[in-house]
Amino acid sequence: MNKVELLAPAGDLERLKIAFLYGADAVYIGGPVFGLRANAINFSLDELQEGVDYAHYLGKKVYVTVNIVMHNKEVGLLLDYLQELEKIKVDAIIVSDLGIANMALEKTNLQVHLSTQQSTLNKEAIKYVKKMGISRIVMAREAKREDLIDIKKNVDIELECFIHGAMCAGYSGRCVLSNYFTNRDANRGGCSQICRWDFTLLDSSKKAIRGDKDFTFCAKDLSMLRYIPDMIDIGISSFKIEGRMRSSYYIATVVGIYRRAIDEYCNEKRTYEYNKEYEKILARCANRESISQFYDGVFDYNASYYNGRDEVSNQDFLGMVVMYDDAEKMVTLEQRNYFKKGDIVEFFGPKINTLTYNIDEIFDEDNNVIKIVNHPKQIVRLKVPFTLSKGDMMRKKII
Repeated sequence: MNKVELLAPAGDLERLKIAFLYGADAVYIGGPVFGLRANAINFSLDELQEGVDYAHYLGKKVYVTVNIVMHNKEVGLLLDYLQELEKIKVDAIIVSDLGIANMALEKTNLQVHLSTQQSTLNKEAIKYVKKMGISRIVMAREAKREDLIDIKKNVDIELECFIHGAMCAGYSGRCVLSNYFTNRDANRGGCSQICRWDFTLLDSSKKAIRGDKDFTFCAKDLSMLRYIPDMIDIGISSFKIEGRMRSSYYIATVVGIYRRAIDEYCNEKRTYEYNKEYEKILARCANRESISQFYDGVFDYNASYYNGRDEVSNQDFLGMVVMYDDAEKMVTLEQRNYFKKGDIVEFFGPKINTLTYNIDEIFDEDNNVIKIVNHPKQIVRLKVPFTLSKGDMMRKKII
């Protein structure tokens, strides 16, 4: 059985470390220029070096997005940047512009992965870019199961597929509605996500059609949890999670669940059973419904929201474990959301099963007993009977 890579997003060094802690084999990040997440914090060159050094110390990998659609005025700056990435020893760059790919392959030793922004869906296109020297294709999110099987049979190249996260309403990276509505270029990192706006729907006479809610055409999120065994058997090289602007809690939760699912199948293929409880955990850390989208060939009106949707950010993430004192059986937490005495909560982490706890007593930094924790990043202590580790998290109990 092929060893599949679990690839996570990382918006900064903290999230990079969380992704690795919770089981990612590699992360993809944005550098200071030429990436498609203009609103993200992104990494400076010094931070890129620190992240790559940390990853390589763990035996893991870092890929850097250079997936902008480039204009003439920027071409002169490109080679210097690529050579900086080569010096930093990033494991690969992710590109959508074939001109960038060609320059990297001709003038550096960088590995090049072709971004999903190229919307690659057929084996002839893949054969062509393989001849250029591109080593991995990030498949278009619209690829179906039979497409992936056919490509694997006919082209010896690594395939990377998205398994979780947000979807575009059109072919990834090809929408220009953001440009027209807000003058923010979706293909240059500025997408304002017009597909999630509310619109008035008009009939042929331009009369408003009134439904229960305003019209939208926002795609539901992607979740391939149920199909992980099938994708492993097909021979996909890398499973990619979307979300460089997502929180540490989101990354820890999603990476942790997929890590468990992958390992459970790979370690016990004959006795593997799908764990439906994982669906509940994934559903609670996001605010949109998730489905398998194009993979199984059933793509209809159920794949998008047309009559509005509720996107209420949950407040499940309550605290991050800072340390645990075995002698006192006391955990020190940094607060993330409001909680109080009497709440039933769960602790989870990369090395523990989910543990339920009823909050009996709360102590502040001065060891005073308090009843509520409602200050951002407040440091508190709880007497907990089980051992925890730095980086474990506390959330509301998922029912």
